[in-house]
Amino acid sequence: MHQLSIWETQSFFRHRDIIIVGSGFVGLWSAYHLKKRYPRKKILMVDGGLIPTGASTRNAGFACFGSVTELIADTLHHGEEQTLEIVEMRFRGLEKINETFSNKQIGFESFGGYELISDSQQIELGVLRSNIDYLNRKLRKIVGTPKAFRLHDSAIKAFGFAGVSHLIENKFEAQLHPGRLCQALLKKVQSMGVTVLSSTTIKNFTHTDQPIRLETSRGITLNSDQLLICTNAFARELLPELDVEPARGQVLVTSPIPGLRFRGTFHFDEGFYYFRNLGERVLLGGARNKAFQEEHTATMETTDLIQGELEKFLRETIIPGASVGIDYRWSGIMGMGGAKMPIVRQIAPGIFCAVRMSGMGVALAPVIGEQIAKMMKT
Repeated sequence: MHQLSIWETQSFFRHRDIIIVGSGFVGLWSAYHLKKRYPRKKILMVDGGLIPTGASTRNAGFACFGSVTELIADTLHHGEEQTLEIVEMRFRGLEKINETFSNKQIGFESFGGYELISDSQQIELGVLRSNIDYLNRKLRKIVGTPKAFRLHDSAIKAFGFAGVSHLIENKFEAQLHPGRLCQALLKKVQSMGVTVLSSTTIKNFTHTDQPIRLETSRGITLNSDQLLICTNAFARELLPELDVEPARGQVLVTSPIPGLRFRGTFHFDEGFYYFRNLGERVLLGGARNKAFQEEHTATMETTDLIQGELEKFLRETIIPGASVGIDYRWSGIMGMGGAKMPIVRQIAPGIFCAVRMSGMGVALAPVIGEQIAKMMKT
């Protein structure tokens, strides 16, 4: 590293009240809420990527809070109370996004959401109706209506799907443009006085005494009174004791399909498959349940196995019989763990973390950012 000038030392690299590691959705919303609560505090955000490279700008752009089969599975695995608490956090988070930004700013479109129930899943209609009724009762106070979900089988033919027995509609779902949302948040926090350093990785930190010292990949030492770690899937690189594991999510986007027959966001198989229209294209992601062990990785690349599974689902179920090209393929890294509840807590004096969004960072981040801002009393 070249020697720093006095100007650089006293501006970009000066002592801060708070340093946030990670400039994805959680980091950005945390900076936003911290500045609202403590406008005089000097805040620096540091990110290892040129742009956020975890999941914030590499997801599918769903504004959702969970499908029927996913929420039923979560209730069985994690309990009703925790599942409903997380759903409410997601729903309130989506509300905060709409309160903060216009639809045009973030590419927000309210086409509604759907879940596909296939012939091969062999879910009896009576069981499906019972699950829908149960969730509608439990979610009524959260969404403000007695019917968050409803069967809408008449749309199956109109959408052109094959091998689908039932379709569950959720009018509260929408889609957005993650890149635009990230840019809008970045612009907003910078206008509030937050400084952002990109392409700078925090290698380690020490907090045995004040100030907290952070060693960077660029040979520069940063100092702050408080530290907030928002690196989600990569949190264990700095906090190895946390229950957070990386999980790769792969995505593809087709060439434009003239006359594409559906609009909206769609889920299948407890949310392990998800797709939406992107204008006249189909964006499709998931299938990591076909190779759980291999997809528990922080390596950001696509694989023939998962991409093949996605293409098979695309051509057999979504647009059966159609010949379409694939224009984009990518992957993002989500933060998962033994529970779906995000980890939002104080680690040590002056050290905080907000991680493990379990693939729902878009919806959770506005609420998590507010929670951690309240926790970081100064």
